[in-house]
Amino acid sequence: MQAESILPAQAKLGEGALWNPETARLYWVDIEGRALHVFDPATGEDRRYPTGKRIGTVVPMRNGHALVALQHGLHELDLDTGQFTRLADPLTDEYLRFNDGKCDPAGRFWVGTFDLQGRAHAGALYRFDPDGSTHVMLRHVTNSNGLAWSLDQRTMYYIDTATRAVRAFAYDPATGTIAAPRVIIRIPEGSGSPDGMTIDAEGKLWVALWGAGRVHRYDPETGALLQSVQVPAPFTSSCAFGGPELKTLYITTARAGLTPQQLQQYPLSGNVFAARPGVAGVPAYFFGG
Repeated sequence: MQAESILPAQAKLGEGALWNPETARLYWVDIEGRALHVFDPATGEDRRYPTGKRIGTVVPMRNGHALVALQHGLHELDLDTGQFTRLADPLTDEYLRFNDGKCDPAGRFWVGTFDLQGRAHAGALYRFDPDGSTHVMLRHVTNSNGLAWSLDQRTMYYIDTATRAVRAFAYDPATGTIAAPRVIIRIPEGSGSPDGMTIDAEGKLWVALWGAGRVHRYDPETGALLQSVQVPAPFTSSCAFGGPELKTLYITTARAGLTPQQLQQYPLSGNVFAARPGVAGVPAYFFGG
């Protein structure tokens, strides 16, 4: 299956795709372009919110605002006025920045970090709760990326890109604790690096493979590869189901880091793509429960 370009964004580093089912808009970010985007596929309008700093990810809030992870801080963004309000900033290392993140079934925001100098194991995975408290959930992370929760809310799936694997943790929705990590999917060398991730209504995982121009569907029980969506842009970074009945898979990509020859070969790099893979997604969780 081939994904088609639906938004000629030409983003430097598109990431953080997430569908807001209440507004029927696709949230996504351009990390190096330093902007949040809110895209309406029905009209083609893509509203840009400059952030001034790198932005790692975005999730919707119950009050209609957006919660964004900027390079050094979690901020509430009023989408009507464009005003930012800082809520928390647990990072003290200037070379760490927030990267991918999602809300769990109880409305807590999980977000990890990435080291701008490329240091291994320098990052962490944080949990930011609606009461304003911040908790370190994992340490020694290199490049914190995809997150998803199983349909029965008993398992959290997580990607640290450098491990070339998807891990499953026992997850308690009441307390927000995780335990007993195990590897459930391994990405072979030469097959791209696991980046963003989402889950479908059948409980299967979709993983964007950075460097491979693909999004793969896996069975989390067996680790088997079930389906592949090809993207004419090698740096596929994140994916999210949205649109009517959540049957469209939206995919972000990047241009930064490609050689001039690669850009000539893949001129659509940095655009937002879409495919209809024959399965629906599940609604995203909002911050605040």
